[in-house]
Amino acid sequence: MGTFSIWHWLILIMVGALLFGGKGKISSLMGDLASGIKNFKEGLKEQPAEAQAIADKRDGAEAKKAEEVKRG
Repeated sequence: MGTFSIWHWLILIMVGALLFGGKGKISSLMGDLASGIKNFKEGLKEQPAEAQAIADKRDGAEAKKAEEVKRG
C-alpha cells in the first residue's frame, strides 16, 4: 500500500518523458519556463547593486533639500 507498483513507475516515467523529453510543445514550454526562472534569479542577484545606486541618488537629493531648507 505504501510503495509504488510497476504501473505507478511507468506512468510517472511517461509523464516525465512527455514534459521534459522529445520535441514537442510541452518540452519547449518547460524549457521556456526554466529559462524564465533562471533570468528571474539573475535579476534578483543584480537588484541589490541597482537598489544601492538608487538609494545613493535618493540620499544625495535629500541632502541637497536639507541644505536648501537650512539656507532658507
